[in-house]
Amino acid sequence: METWLNEVQKHPAIYVLCCSVVFRILHKLLQTVHRPIIVDTDPWKSWKWKNLSVSLVHSLLTGTWAVTCVIQHPVMVHEIRSTYTPHSYLLIVISSGYFIQDAGDIIFSGYAKASWEFLLHHVLVIWCFLYAVFTHQYVAGAVVALFVEVNSVFLHTRLLLKLAKVSYDSSLYHVNKLLNVVTYVVFRLGAQFYLTWYIIHHYSTLDHASYFLVTMVLMNIMMLIYFYRLLCTDFLSKRRPDRSAQKFADD
Repeated sequence: METWLNEVQKHPAIYVLCCSVVFRILHKLLQTVHRPIIVDTDPWKSWKWKNLSVSLVHSLLTGTWAVTCVIQHPVMVHEIRSTYTPHSYLLIVISSGYFIQDAGDIIFSGYAKASWEFLLHHVLVIWCFLYAVFTHQYVAGAVVALFVEVNSVFLHTRLLLKLAKVSYDSSLYHVNKLLNVVTYVVFRLGAQFYLTWYIIHHYSTLDHASYFLVTMVLMNIMMLIYFYRLLCTDFLSKRRPDRSAQKFADD
């Protein structure tokens, strides 16, 4: 296992590409899985269901993995530039492959114009993650950034429930709604704001600090806007959200 992990670090481009292919195969396999009729009859909903399903698998895998990496090696939180383990490096390789696949899925699906904000988010993530993969720097920072995937589990579930027309008054939707907002604050905003603070605090000693700081500020703005829309939709408004409102709650 250790030998293989060393090979991943020597030839990261090949493994990032392989991970992209694996997630694409998963996307194709999900076409054979039964979906709600209301989803199957609408091309946009059908694509969105498959896209979110792949994203949910990624979130379940990487969110758990990221938290486990930090629990096992808490020093990564305090030294995000140079500290990492082979398993945490592999995590970033896999996640990079997912984001590349997902960006490609959005572009070639024909919904790129409607999802331009997600593409911007993905481009920012891909550049940061690939920098970590090829330079072996900021791997720990990328792991901390993947804490947001804990929240994405509930965020994706929320949208899947909406696509399936599950009642807003159901217990399932209500519980997921509460877990979603709590994890959004703790894991998504918490991780983002911590990384932003870390870069500012260690600005003079970090390589390419200006690039990463600008990236974090842009993502912070996007996440705060999404959070506001989420609160308005699930807690402050009684009307059913339309499609445009739904898409901004995804990451």
